[in-house]
Amino acid sequence: MLDIKWIRENPEALDVALAKRGAEPLSKSLIAIDEKRRAAIQKVQDMQSRRNAASKEIGAAMAQKNTELAEKLKAEVADLKVLLPAAEEDERQTTDELSDALSRIPNVPHDDVPVGKDEHDNVVARVVGEKPRWNHTPKEHFEIGEALGYMDFERAAKLSGSRFTVLTGPLARLERALGQFMIDLHTSEHGYTEVSSPLMVRDDAMFGTGQLPKFSEDLFKTTDGRWLIPTAEVTLTNLVREEILEHEKLPLRFTALTPSFRSEAGSAGRDTRGMLRQHQFWKCELVSITDAESSIAEHERMTACAEEVLKRLGLHFRTLTLCTGDMGFGSRKTYDLEVWLPGQNTYREISSCSVCGDFQARRMNARYRGKEDKATKFVHTLNGSGTAVGRCLIAVMENYLNEDGSVTVPDALLPYMGGLTKIERAA
Repeated sequence: MLDIKWIRENPEALDVALAKRGAEPLSKSLIAIDEKRRAAIQKVQDMQSRRNAASKEIGAAMAQKNTELAEKLKAEVADLKVLLPAAEEDERQTTDELSDALSRIPNVPHDDVPVGKDEHDNVVARVVGEKPRWNHTPKEHFEIGEALGYMDFERAAKLSGSRFTVLTGPLARLERALGQFMIDLHTSEHGYTEVSSPLMVRDDAMFGTGQLPKFSEDLFKTTDGRWLIPTAEVTLTNLVREEILEHEKLPLRFTALTPSFRSEAGSAGRDTRGMLRQHQFWKCELVSITDAESSIAEHERMTACAEEVLKRLGLHFRTLTLCTGDMGFGSRKTYDLEVWLPGQNTYREISSCSVCGDFQARRMNARYRGKEDKATKFVHTLNGSGTAVGRCLIAVMENYLNEDGSVTVPDALLPYMGGLTKIERAA
Protein backbone atom coordinates (compact mmCIF):
# COMPACT_ATOMS: atom_id res chain seq x y z
CA MET A 1 0.00 0.00 0.00
CA LEU A 2 1.25 3.45 -0.85
CA ASP A 3 1.50 6.30 1.66
CA ILE A 4 -1.20 8.96 1.18
CA LYS A 5 1.23 11.58 2.49
CA TRP A 6 3.67 10.66 -0.30
CA ILE A 7 0.83 10.81 -2.83
CA ARG A 8 -0.21 14.29 -1.67
CA GLU A 9 3.38 15.48 -1.95
CA ASN A 10 4.13 13.65 -5.22
CA PRO A 11 0.90 13.43 -7.26
CA GLU A 12 2.65 13.65 -10.62
CA ALA A 13 5.10 10.90 -9.64
CA LEU A 14 2.22 8.58 -8.81
CA ASP A 15 0.45 9.25 -12.10
CA VAL A 16 3.66 8.74 -14.08
CA ALA A 17 4.23 5.42 -12.27
CA LEU A 18 0.67 4.31 -12.99
CA ALA A 19 1.03 5.30 -16.63
CA LYS A 20 4.13 3.10 -16.87
CA ARG A 21 1.98 0.22 -15.65
CA GLY A 22 -0.72 1.04 -18.19
CA ALA A 23 -3.13 2.39 -15.57
CA GLU A 24 -5.15 5.60 -15.43
CA PRO A 25 -4.00 8.55 -13.24
CA LEU A 26 -5.48 8.42 -9.75
CA SER A 27 -3.76 11.14 -7.72
CA LYS A 28 -6.63 13.68 -7.98
CA SER A 29 -9.32 11.19 -6.93
CA LEU A 30 -7.20 9.89 -4.04
CA ILE A 31 -6.41 13.37 -2.77
CA ALA A 32 -10.11 14.28 -3.04
CA ILE A 33 -11.04 11.27 -0.87
CA ASP A 34 -8.32 12.25 1.59
CA GLU A 35 -9.68 15.79 1.74
CA LYS A 36 -13.10 14.40 2.66
CA ARG A 37 -11.47 12.21 5.31
CA ARG A 38 -9.53 15.12 6.75
CA ALA A 39 -12.64 17.29 6.86
CA ALA A 40 -14.58 14.53 8.61
CA ILE A 41 -11.79 14.07 11.17
CA GLN A 42 -11.64 17.81 11.80
CA LYS A 43 -15.42 17.98 12.24
CA VAL A 44 -15.34 15.23 14.87
CA GLN A 45 -12.45 16.88 16.69
CA ASP A 46 -14.19 20.26 16.66
CA MET A 47 -17.42 18.76 18.01
CA GLN A 48 -15.56 16.88 20.75
CA SER A 49 -13.62 19.99 21.71
CA ARG A 50 -16.78 22.08 21.86
CA ARG A 51 -18.59 19.42 23.92
CA ASN A 52 -15.75 19.34 26.44
CA ALA A 53 -15.52 23.11 26.59
CA ALA A 54 -19.29 23.52 27.00
CA SER A 55 -19.31 20.95 29.81
CA LYS A 56 -16.75 23.04 31.71
CA GLU A 57 -18.72 26.22 31.00
CA ILE A 58 -21.79 24.64 32.58
CA GLY A 59 -19.93 24.30 35.87
CA ALA A 60 -18.79 27.90 35.71
CA ALA A 61 -22.31 29.13 34.95
CA MET A 62 -23.75 27.10 37.82
CA ALA A 63 -21.10 28.53 40.17
CA GLN A 64 -22.19 32.02 39.12
CA LYS A 65 -25.84 30.97 39.53
CA ASN A 66 -26.46 31.84 35.88
CA THR A 67 -29.21 29.26 35.41
CA GLU A 68 -30.26 30.51 31.99
CA LEU A 69 -26.72 30.16 30.54
CA ALA A 70 -26.27 26.78 32.21
CA GLU A 71 -29.47 25.43 30.65
CA LYS A 72 -28.48 26.80 27.26
CA LEU A 73 -25.08 25.08 27.51
CA LYS A 74 -26.70 21.82 28.62
CA ALA A 75 -28.92 21.91 25.54
CA GLU A 76 -25.88 22.49 23.34
CA VAL A 77 -24.04 19.51 24.90
CA ALA A 78 -27.13 17.34 24.44
CA ASP A 79 -27.32 18.33 20.76
CA LEU A 80 -23.63 17.54 20.30
CA LYS A 81 -24.07 14.11 21.87
CA VAL A 82 -26.83 13.40 19.35
CA LEU A 83 -24.87 14.70 16.35
CA LEU A 84 -21.45 13.26 17.25
CA PRO A 85 -22.17 9.57 16.39
CA ALA A 86 -23.18 10.51 12.84
CA ALA A 87 -20.01 12.58 12.43
CA GLU A 88 -17.89 9.71 13.78
CA GLU A 89 -19.56 7.31 11.38
CA ASP A 90 -18.81 9.67 8.49
CA GLU A 91 -15.16 9.73 9.62
CA ARG A 92 -15.05 5.91 9.67
CA GLN A 93 -16.63 5.66 6.24
CA THR A 94 -14.27 8.16 4.59
CA THR A 95 -11.27 6.49 6.26
CA ASP A 96 -12.43 3.10 4.98
CA GLU A 97 -13.04 4.59 1.51
CA LEU A 98 -9.48 5.89 1.37
CA SER A 99 -8.00 2.66 2.71
CA ASP A 100 -9.91 0.61 0.14
CA ALA A 101 -8.84 2.90 -2.70
CA LEU A 102 -5.19 2.78 -1.63
CA SER A 103 -5.29 -1.01 -1.25
CA ARG A 104 -6.14 -1.41 -4.95
CA ILE A 105 -3.27 0.69 -6.32
CA PRO A 106 -0.20 -1.21 -7.57
CA ASN A 107 3.30 -0.48 -6.33
CA VAL A 108 5.54 2.16 -7.90
CA PRO A 109 8.21 0.61 -10.19
CA HIS A 110 11.88 1.36 -9.59
CA ASP A 111 13.40 3.84 -12.02
CA ASP A 112 15.56 1.18 -13.70
CA VAL A 113 12.63 -1.08 -14.57
CA PRO A 114 12.08 -1.15 -18.36
CA VAL A 115 8.85 0.49 -19.45
CA GLY A 116 6.60 -1.77 -21.52
CA LYS A 117 3.10 -3.12 -22.07
CA ASP A 118 3.46 -6.89 -21.61
CA GLU A 119 5.82 -9.87 -21.61
CA HIS A 120 7.08 -8.97 -25.08
CA ASP A 121 8.79 -5.91 -23.59
CA ASN A 122 10.73 -7.81 -20.90
CA VAL A 123 14.51 -7.56 -21.11
CA VAL A 124 16.92 -10.49 -20.96
CA ALA A 125 19.43 -9.85 -18.17
CA ARG A 126 21.51 -13.00 -18.72
CA VAL A 127 21.46 -16.46 -20.28
CA VAL A 128 22.95 -19.44 -18.42
CA GLY A 129 24.00 -22.69 -20.05
CA GLU A 130 23.10 -24.03 -23.49
CA LYS A 131 20.15 -25.82 -25.01
CA PRO A 132 20.62 -29.60 -25.05
CA ARG A 133 21.62 -31.16 -28.37
CA TRP A 134 20.28 -34.63 -29.13
CA ASN A 135 19.88 -37.08 -31.92
CA HIS A 136 16.40 -38.03 -30.70
CA THR A 137 13.18 -36.04 -30.87
CA PRO A 138 12.25 -33.96 -27.79
CA LYS A 139 8.93 -34.73 -26.10
CA GLU A 140 6.66 -32.85 -23.75
CA HIS A 141 6.57 -33.93 -20.12
CA PHE A 142 3.10 -35.44 -20.27
CA GLU A 143 4.10 -37.62 -23.21
CA ILE A 144 7.16 -38.77 -21.28
CA GLY A 145 5.32 -39.31 -17.99
CA GLU A 146 2.42 -41.22 -19.51
CA ALA A 147 4.75 -43.40 -21.60
CA LEU A 148 6.73 -44.24 -18.46
CA GLY A 149 3.49 -45.14 -16.71
CA TYR A 150 3.99 -42.86 -13.69
CA MET A 151 1.91 -39.78 -14.63
CA ASP A 152 -1.87 -40.11 -14.71
CA PHE A 153 -4.22 -37.29 -15.58
CA GLU A 154 -7.37 -39.37 -16.05
CA ARG A 155 -7.32 -40.71 -12.50
CA ALA A 156 -6.57 -37.21 -11.21
CA ALA A 157 -9.62 -35.89 -13.10
CA LYS A 158 -11.79 -38.59 -11.51
CA LEU A 159 -10.58 -37.51 -8.10
CA SER A 160 -10.57 -33.74 -8.45
CA GLY A 161 -11.36 -32.54 -11.97
CA SER A 162 -9.07 -30.76 -14.41
CA ARG A 163 -5.68 -29.24 -13.61
CA PHE A 164 -4.61 -31.99 -11.20
CA THR A 165 -2.04 -34.76 -11.62
CA VAL A 166 -1.36 -38.12 -10.00
CA LEU A 167 2.33 -39.09 -9.90
CA THR A 168 3.41 -42.55 -8.81
CA GLY A 169 6.57 -44.53 -8.19
CA PRO A 170 9.88 -42.97 -9.22
CA LEU A 171 8.28 -39.81 -10.68
CA ALA A 172 6.60 -39.11 -7.34
CA ARG A 173 9.97 -39.67 -5.68
CA LEU A 174 11.69 -37.39 -8.19
CA GLU A 175 9.24 -34.60 -7.39
CA ARG A 176 9.87 -35.10 -3.67
CA ALA A 177 13.63 -35.18 -4.28
CA LEU A 178 13.48 -31.83 -6.08
CA GLY A 179 11.68 -30.17 -3.18
CA GLN A 180 14.08 -31.64 -0.62
CA PHE A 181 17.09 -30.63 -2.69
CA MET A 182 15.84 -27.04 -2.91
CA ILE A 183 15.03 -26.64 0.77
CA ASP A 184 18.35 -28.21 1.78
CA LEU A 185 20.30 -25.93 -0.55
CA HIS A 186 18.64 -22.76 0.71
CA THR A 187 18.96 -23.65 4.39
CA SER A 188 22.45 -25.17 4.40
CA GLU A 189 24.20 -22.86 1.93
CA HIS A 190 22.08 -19.74 1.38
CA GLY A 191 21.30 -18.83 4.98
CA TYR A 192 17.50 -19.18 4.93
CA THR A 193 15.59 -20.43 7.97
CA GLU A 194 13.19 -23.26 7.20
CA VAL A 195 9.61 -22.64 8.31
CA SER A 196 6.66 -25.01 8.53
CA SER A 197 3.63 -22.73 8.41
CA PRO A 198 -0.16 -23.02 7.95
CA LEU A 199 -1.68 -23.65 4.55
CA MET A 200 -4.85 -21.74 5.49
CA VAL A 201 -4.87 -18.09 6.53
CA ARG A 202 -7.24 -15.31 7.52
CA ASP A 203 -8.22 -12.27 5.46
CA ASP A 204 -5.62 -10.05 7.17
CA ALA A 205 -2.73 -12.24 6.03
CA MET A 206 -3.93 -12.22 2.41
CA PHE A 207 -4.42 -8.46 2.61
CA GLY A 208 -0.93 -8.01 4.03
CA THR A 209 0.81 -9.49 1.00
CA GLY A 210 -1.61 -7.95 -1.51
CA GLN A 211 -3.77 -10.88 -2.61
CA LEU A 212 -6.85 -9.19 -1.12
CA PRO A 213 -8.99 -7.41 -2.01
CA LYS A 214 -7.97 -7.19 -5.66
CA PHE A 215 -7.25 -10.84 -6.48
CA SER A 216 -9.86 -12.82 -4.56
CA GLU A 217 -11.02 -14.64 -7.70
CA ASP A 218 -7.56 -16.23 -8.03
CA LEU A 219 -7.87 -17.88 -4.60
CA PHE A 220 -9.62 -20.83 -2.97
CA LYS A 221 -11.69 -20.13 0.14
CA THR A 222 -12.72 -22.63 2.80
CA THR A 223 -16.24 -22.95 4.19
CA ASP A 224 -15.18 -21.32 7.47
CA GLY A 225 -13.83 -18.18 5.76
CA ARG A 226 -10.13 -18.98 5.59
CA TRP A 227 -8.06 -18.95 2.40
CA LEU A 228 -5.77 -21.63 0.98
CA ILE A 229 -2.39 -20.04 0.37
CA PRO A 230 -1.47 -19.41 -3.29
CA THR A 231 2.17 -19.31 -2.18
CA ALA A 232 4.05 -19.54 1.12
CA GLU A 233 4.97 -15.89 0.56
CA VAL A 234 1.73 -15.14 2.42
CA THR A 235 2.66 -16.92 5.64
CA LEU A 236 6.40 -16.23 5.58
CA THR A 237 6.00 -12.49 5.00
CA ASN A 238 3.23 -12.18 7.59
CA LEU A 239 5.50 -13.68 10.26
CA VAL A 240 6.56 -10.08 11.01
CA ARG A 241 3.05 -8.67 10.85
CA GLU A 242 2.36 -5.93 13.44
CA GLU A 243 5.85 -6.27 14.89
CA ILE A 244 8.70 -3.83 15.52
CA LEU A 245 12.03 -5.52 14.77
CA GLU A 246 15.43 -4.49 16.02
CA HIS A 247 17.69 -3.34 13.20
CA GLU A 248 20.53 -5.67 14.13
CA LYS A 249 18.28 -8.69 13.54
CA LEU A 250 17.81 -7.80 9.87
CA PRO A 251 17.81 -9.26 7.32
CA LEU A 252 15.48 -12.12 8.15
CA ARG A 253 15.46 -14.87 5.53
CA PHE A 254 12.75 -17.54 5.50
CA THR A 255 12.07 -20.50 3.24
CA ALA A 256 9.30 -23.09 3.12
CA LEU A 257 8.41 -26.07 0.95
CA THR A 258 4.62 -26.15 0.75
CA PRO A 259 1.70 -26.97 -1.50
CA SER A 260 0.23 -23.91 -3.18
CA PHE A 261 -3.36 -23.51 -4.37
CA ARG A 262 -4.58 -21.32 -7.23
CA SER A 263 -7.90 -21.15 -8.99
CA GLU A 264 -6.20 -20.15 -12.28
CA ALA A 265 -9.05 -17.76 -12.98
CA GLY A 266 -8.73 -16.32 -16.45
CA SER A 267 -6.49 -19.11 -17.74
CA ALA A 268 -9.20 -21.13 -19.46
CA GLY A 269 -7.77 -22.83 -22.52
CA ARG A 270 -4.15 -22.12 -21.53
CA ASP A 271 -1.77 -25.01 -20.75
CA THR A 272 -4.65 -27.45 -20.35
CA ARG A 273 -2.47 -30.48 -21.09
CA GLY A 274 0.02 -31.72 -18.56
CA MET A 275 0.98 -30.25 -15.20
CA LEU A 276 2.35 -26.86 -16.19
CA ARG A 277 -0.60 -24.90 -14.76
CA GLN A 278 -2.20 -26.67 -11.81
CA HIS A 279 -4.69 -25.87 -9.06
CA GLN A 280 -2.35 -27.53 -6.56
CA PHE A 281 1.44 -27.67 -6.76
CA TRP A 282 4.58 -27.72 -4.60
CA LYS A 283 6.81 -24.69 -4.40
CA CYS A 284 9.92 -23.76 -2.46
CA GLU A 285 9.42 -20.14 -1.41
CA LEU A 286 12.04 -17.56 -0.40
CA VAL A 287 11.19 -14.45 1.65
CA SER A 288 13.49 -11.74 2.97
CA ILE A 289 12.75 -8.95 5.44
CA THR A 290 15.30 -6.13 5.25
CA ASP A 291 15.86 -2.49 6.06
CA ALA A 292 15.27 0.17 3.43
CA GLU A 293 18.92 0.46 2.44
CA SER A 294 19.54 -3.26 1.82
CA SER A 295 16.56 -4.38 -0.22
CA ILE A 296 18.01 -3.81 -3.69
CA ALA A 297 21.16 -5.80 -2.91
CA GLU A 298 19.03 -8.49 -1.28
CA HIS A 299 16.99 -8.74 -4.48
CA GLU A 300 20.11 -9.59 -6.46
CA ARG A 301 21.14 -12.09 -3.79
CA MET A 302 17.76 -13.82 -3.73
CA THR A 303 17.68 -14.11 -7.51
CA ALA A 304 21.15 -15.68 -7.45
CA CYS A 305 19.92 -18.23 -4.88
CA ALA A 306 17.06 -19.24 -7.17
CA GLU A 307 19.41 -19.39 -10.16
CA GLU A 308 21.74 -21.71 -8.26
CA VAL A 309 19.01 -24.35 -8.10
CA LEU A 310 18.83 -24.49 -11.88
CA LYS A 311 22.60 -24.35 -12.28
CA ARG A 312 23.09 -27.37 -10.03
CA LEU A 313 20.45 -29.28 -11.92
CA GLY A 314 22.25 -28.53 -15.16
CA LEU A 315 19.25 -26.76 -16.70
CA HIS A 316 19.56 -24.08 -19.35
CA PHE A 317 17.68 -20.90 -18.42
CA ARG A 318 17.54 -17.17 -18.85
CA THR A 319 16.84 -14.38 -16.38
CA LEU A 320 14.54 -11.55 -17.45
CA THR A 321 13.92 -8.12 -16.00
CA LEU A 322 10.16 -7.70 -16.21
CA CYS A 323 8.84 -4.52 -17.75
CA THR A 324 6.38 -2.25 -15.95
CA GLY A 325 3.39 -3.77 -17.75
CA ASP A 326 4.24 -7.36 -16.76
CA MET A 327 5.22 -6.88 -13.12
CA GLY A 328 3.15 -8.16 -10.23
CA PHE A 329 0.83 -5.90 -8.25
CA GLY A 330 3.09 -5.47 -5.20
CA SER A 331 6.46 -5.47 -6.93
CA ARG A 332 8.84 -2.58 -7.49
CA LYS A 333 11.17 -4.75 -9.58
CA THR A 334 10.99 -8.39 -10.66
CA TYR A 335 13.34 -10.91 -12.19
CA ASP A 336 11.78 -13.95 -13.85
CA LEU A 337 13.79 -17.12 -14.36
CA GLU A 338 12.67 -18.98 -17.47
CA VAL A 339 13.86 -22.55 -17.95
CA TRP A 340 14.26 -24.12 -21.38
CA LEU A 341 11.72 -26.85 -22.17
CA PRO A 342 12.82 -28.85 -25.23
CA GLY A 343 9.43 -30.51 -25.62
CA GLN A 344 7.73 -27.14 -26.03
CA ASN A 345 10.74 -25.62 -27.78
CA THR A 346 10.40 -22.55 -25.61
CA TYR A 347 11.29 -20.95 -22.27
CA ARG A 348 8.77 -21.09 -19.41
CA GLU A 349 8.77 -19.24 -16.11
CA ILE A 350 10.02 -21.32 -13.19
CA SER A 351 10.77 -18.58 -10.66
CA SER A 352 9.84 -14.97 -10.04
CA CYS A 353 11.87 -12.86 -7.57
CA SER A 354 10.48 -9.48 -6.52
CA VAL A 355 11.45 -6.60 -4.28
CA CYS A 356 8.38 -4.85 -2.86
CA GLY A 357 9.89 -1.99 -0.87
CA ASP A 358 7.63 -1.05 2.05
CA PHE A 359 4.45 -1.76 0.05
CA GLN A 360 3.53 -4.95 1.95
CA ALA A 361 4.94 -3.68 5.24
CA ARG A 362 2.46 -0.80 5.31
CA ARG A 363 -0.39 -3.26 4.84
CA MET A 364 1.01 -5.45 7.64
CA ASN A 365 2.25 -2.59 9.87
CA ALA A 366 5.65 -4.30 10.05
CA ARG A 367 8.44 -1.98 11.20
CA TYR A 368 11.98 -1.84 12.51
CA ARG A 369 13.95 0.58 14.66
CA GLY A 370 16.48 2.66 12.78
CA LYS A 371 20.17 2.10 13.44
CA GLU A 372 20.98 5.71 14.32
CA ASP A 373 17.89 7.64 15.42
CA LYS A 374 15.93 4.61 16.71
CA ALA A 375 12.82 5.93 14.97
CA THR A 376 10.57 3.18 13.59
CA LYS A 377 10.47 2.64 9.85
CA PHE A 378 8.61 0.18 7.65
CA VAL A 379 10.62 -2.90 6.70
CA HIS A 380 11.20 -3.83 3.08
CA THR A 381 10.01 -7.23 1.89
CA LEU A 382 11.13 -9.53 -0.92
CA ASN A 383 9.81 -12.84 -2.20
CA GLY A 384 10.79 -15.38 -4.79
CA SER A 385 10.38 -18.98 -5.90
CA GLY A 386 13.37 -21.10 -5.20
CA THR A 387 11.84 -22.76 -7.29
CA ALA A 388 8.44 -24.09 -8.45
CA VAL A 389 8.84 -27.84 -7.90
CA GLY A 390 6.32 -29.06 -10.48
CA ARG A 391 7.77 -26.93 -13.25
CA CYS A 392 11.25 -28.01 -12.26
CA LEU A 393 10.11 -31.63 -12.56
CA ILE A 394 8.85 -30.85 -16.06
CA ALA A 395 12.19 -29.30 -16.96
CA VAL A 396 14.18 -32.26 -15.64
CA MET A 397 11.99 -34.76 -17.50
CA GLU A 398 12.25 -32.92 -20.81
CA ASN A 399 15.95 -32.03 -20.55
CA TYR A 400 17.11 -35.43 -19.26
CA LEU A 401 15.06 -37.54 -21.66
CA ASN A 402 16.98 -40.39 -23.25
CA GLU A 403 16.42 -41.88 -26.71
CA ASP A 404 14.78 -44.99 -25.20
CA GLY A 405 12.20 -42.87 -23.32
CA SER A 406 13.88 -43.16 -19.92
CA VAL A 407 14.84 -40.11 -17.85
CA THR A 408 18.28 -39.76 -16.27
CA VAL A 409 18.33 -38.46 -12.70
CA PRO A 410 20.48 -35.28 -12.40
CA ASP A 411 23.57 -35.73 -10.21
CA ALA A 412 22.32 -33.16 -7.68
CA LEU A 413 19.27 -35.34 -6.95
CA LEU A 414 21.04 -38.71 -6.60
CA PRO A 415 21.39 -38.45 -2.79
CA TYR A 416 17.57 -38.25 -2.58
CA MET A 417 16.70 -41.07 -4.97
CA GLY A 418 17.71 -44.15 -2.98
CA GLY A 419 20.21 -45.38 -5.55
CA LEU A 420 17.96 -44.81 -8.57
CA THR A 421 19.93 -43.19 -11.40
CA LYS A 422 17.42 -43.53 -14.21
CA ILE A 423 13.63 -43.64 -14.43
CA GLU A 424 12.51 -46.32 -16.84
CA ARG A 425 9.16 -47.53 -18.09
CA ALA A 426 7.05 -49.36 -15.51
CA ALA A 427 7.15 -53.13 -15.91
